[in-house]
Amino acid sequence: MSDSTRTHSSSLLWVLTALTVVSGLNDAVSYLGLGRVFTANMTGNIVVLGFATAGAPGFSVLATLTSLALFLVGAAAAGQLARRLPSHRTLFQLALALETVFTAAAATVAGLGPSIGSGWQRYTMIALLGFAMGIRNSVVRRLAVPDVTTTVLTMTLTGLATDSAFDHRTHPHAGRRLAAVLSMFVGAVVGAVLLRHVDATLPLAISSGIVAVAAVVMWRWPAAELDPPP
Repeated sequence: MSDSTRTHSSSLLWVLTALTVVSGLNDAVSYLGLGRVFTANMTGNIVVLGFATAGAPGFSVLATLTSLALFLVGAAAAGQLARRLPSHRTLFQLALALETVFTAAAATVAGLGPSIGSGWQRYTMIALLGFAMGIRNSVVRRLAVPDVTTTVLTMTLTGLATDSAFDHRTHPHAGRRLAAVLSMFVGAVVGAVLLRHVDATLPLAISSGIVAVAAVVMWRWPAAELDPPP
């Protein structure tokens, strides 16, 4: 592998790590501000849906189903785009552009009223963020970068613990695994602090800005970075 290829691969990892921060920001807003529902972590939503179905206080079946449904719609839409766009680079660019728009729209909706935890604002924001996350997850899945899914950390943590426990050598993916965990944590902390002390608009605006920068970075990359040779 050439030095140029290694640099580009490192750049891709940085972009995916930044998107993981965005997942933490968005889920902090959605879980803490929109009533115990995730818009990025669908594994968590299945558990939350179980709580809501059992009648646990503070959980909503409708809100959770809205997030799950729009996430699936976004993933399906990205799947259709992938069939029409053979270039992974172009597909990723488009996904990042769409995520920027939908996250910015959610930030705008958050600023339109005093309470985002109920009514049309709540469900509109859940729908916008869930749809955006569905698109992103579908495309990141196609990129198939090991240990960097940007939203789910269960297998990342499993790999980090397993390899360190049974192999005294440094695993080649240990750094990216740790970065993924820390970036999600940082995003969640920052999102929670901003939501508590400012409002929901700021963390979502930051999320939109991060994704927009990632889209610009993608636009400057050569196609060979993501597209396999013919």
